[in-house]
Amino acid sequence: MSTATPQKFEFQAEIKQLLDIVIHSLYTEKEIFVRELVSNASDALEKLRHTQITEKDVFDDKAELEITLTTDDKAKTLTIQDFGLGMTKAELIENLGTIAHSGSKQFLKALGEGAQKNASLIGQFGVGFYSAFMVAKSVKVYSHSWRAAEPGHVWTSDGSGSYEIEEASDLRRGTKIVIELKDDCGDYAEDWKIKEILERYSAFVSFPITLNGKRINTVQALWLRSKNEIKDEEYTEFYKFQSHAHDEPRLRLHFSADAPLAINALLFVPQNNTEKFGMARSEPAVSLYCRKVLIDAKPKDILPEWLRFMKGVIDSEDLPLNISRETMQDRSLIEKLNKVVTKRFLKFLADESAARPEAYNEFYAEFGVFLKEGAALDYTHKEQLTKLLRFESSLTEKGKTTALADYVTRMGADQKEIYYLIGPSRAAIESGPYLEGFKARNLEVLFCYEPVDEYVMNNVREFETKKLTAADHADVKLADLPKPEGALSEDDTKQLTTWLKETLGTRVEEVKASDRLVDSPALAINSDKFMSPQMRRMMKAMKKDGADEPVKVNLEINPRSAVMKRLFETHVSAPEKAKLVAEQILDNALISAGLLDDATPMVARLYKLLESV
Repeated sequence: MSTATPQKFEFQAEIKQLLDIVIHSLYTEKEIFVRELVSNASDALEKLRHTQITEKDVFDDKAELEITLTTDDKAKTLTIQDFGLGMTKAELIENLGTIAHSGSKQFLKALGEGAQKNASLIGQFGVGFYSAFMVAKSVKVYSHSWRAAEPGHVWTSDGSGSYEIEEASDLRRGTKIVIELKDDCGDYAEDWKIKEILERYSAFVSFPITLNGKRINTVQALWLRSKNEIKDEEYTEFYKFQSHAHDEPRLRLHFSADAPLAINALLFVPQNNTEKFGMARSEPAVSLYCRKVLIDAKPKDILPEWLRFMKGVIDSEDLPLNISRETMQDRSLIEKLNKVVTKRFLKFLADESAARPEAYNEFYAEFGVFLKEGAALDYTHKEQLTKLLRFESSLTEKGKTTALADYVTRMGADQKEIYYLIGPSRAAIESGPYLEGFKARNLEVLFCYEPVDEYVMNNVREFETKKLTAADHADVKLADLPKPEGALSEDDTKQLTTWLKETLGTRVEEVKASDRLVDSPALAINSDKFMSPQMRRMMKAMKKDGADEPVKVNLEINPRSAVMKRLFETHVSAPEKAKLVAEQILDNALISAGLLDDATPMVARLYKLLESV
């Protein structure tokens, strides 16, 4: 209730300019005004809490430290009230009538730098307040200072260039802002609309927030509490709330750091990789907060792209924000934050793999493809990521995996390369001819089943100075084995390979005796160093140029094989039949290599061979 004649004031020239910027271009979403005003209310309550400790005589000392919001859809008004520090008439003029002044900054300066981390103060009152005019016909600010001797006042403006202040009686301590909404902003007087905004941006404000008498912020900002005080059930509840999830988290990482940035983070790995089920590519889901106020729900650069499966919260009070709090000014700090959190998460995974290998393997089975993506593309974290990769191998049981570091410990003194084979399954790799020579020499071979594996191996290239080499590569050289009895002689072998090259013509680049084969009669080696069978299939699927070019292969034969010994006899006694057999042997080898595009000629040839049986 007014007790004196209103006094009229003109806004400072800079304030008029600021108002124009705020109303028309500063914020991308009008709803941000709710976040700003609630943050200001939180500031005022935080200041009051400190004042209650240092001052004995505080006006209306029994008022609860809380924030209340009230909507009136008939009157088209929204009211936001706090029982915080409040303002005198001079402070209303200073805080709301002039630019480059911040109550929060003034308070922080008074507390001293050492108290900043405990103050939990947010924002700049003199700027965020003006966001209300994006949606307001008029704004009334009722305020009573904590100083008992000061009267209350009401500040009124329509944002057009001036404001009025008059005394008001019967006010409680703190500040009450009544916004009369513009005709096209009436939905901000709806309960559901404000509730949704509060839950998104202000769910973790320290003080109770009530909307039309109902408490809104019921979940605590767990990331700021000591993890020793938090129960598993609380973590699960927070994960479900923050991630809008129904499952329980598979893994969690809760940590704080002071250098090089002040960071509090709570990160979760969900149970399932949704991309695995053919769903859309995951969007970033680790939210960025500044002192418990949401800055960005889905920041794209806060973590590397390959960590897009993560959920949770990162809160840093060191981030300088632009005037609207919607974007970060300092890219170097964001990059530093990215590196600190990523490095910490990778160390966490390394610790998990050592302490709980079974649980880590379950995680890897679900999310390993993301680590592979990172190992191939993220040069900064490549070394850490490569250590986390896991593969089955010729020395592991089916379903059991090994790390590259463990592979290296099993290598012989003379072995210089880490061998791997790519195939659709373990059974396919083990039944093919490419593993025979390695098993005979007790050389371990990693098994790669996923389409991305070839790309990963080609980009990782080496581990602990050991080159990663495809076991079916044409350049692989293996140590000699004792020659068993019954093999074709060197002269006979040379005669057979020469005849095969002449017979098969342009279908093969080279034919030679193999040092890889033990039981199989032949194998085909892709002689194109720049296009593997897997890459070729991928290019064909993408209809890329060059994918339909004839396959270039080397044919390696096993002189110890009964098939080859029989072919040697037949190529002299029945050359036409031997030609059909030679072509069939090549096609069989191409099938094993995944290089046979058209089986139609092979089928016709098989019928001819069957006629001669």
